Amino acid sequence: MSRTASPTAQDFVPFATAALDFHHALNLPGGPLVTSRAELDALHAHLVSAHGLLDAHAARTGQLVPIEGDHLRAARTRIWQAADHVHAAYHAAPRPDSGDVPEPEACQAGLPEGAPELTICQRHQRAAHLVRRRNTPADLHAPFTGLVRR
Repeated sequence: MSRTASPTAQDFVPFATAALDFHHALNLPGGPLVTSRAELDALHAHLVSAHGLLDAHAARTGQLVPIEGDHLRAARTRIWQAADHVHAAYHAAPRPDSGDVPEPEACQAGLPEGAPELTICQRHQRAAHLVRRRNTPADLHAPFTGLVRR
């Protein structure tokens, strides 16, 4: 079994990185002082996507190279923690139309902003389901993300 992807596989991760760098360079220097809820939603989507990619790599790689798998699982946990904080920041940000901050319980309804504009809570809950299957609460709240073999 080969550890490398086929030579014809397209690698889009560098394009995603370049797009983030481009967005940062264009929008942050002259943009608003406060991050918009739409941008927090987009950042959350990006982090959840990166979490899924790292989860897939950790599962496959960990079977063949346990040490590398440990590091990928630790990275996956940190990415989830980042996504969880971005989700919390979204709920702390005022709504653009009224300036109100929704109650935390609104997230349980799935769409505190209404469909179809922002679906951050639905995405977060779907991702959290995977996280709960792969991690214990102690894993997610520990300052260290687990055993790393050497």
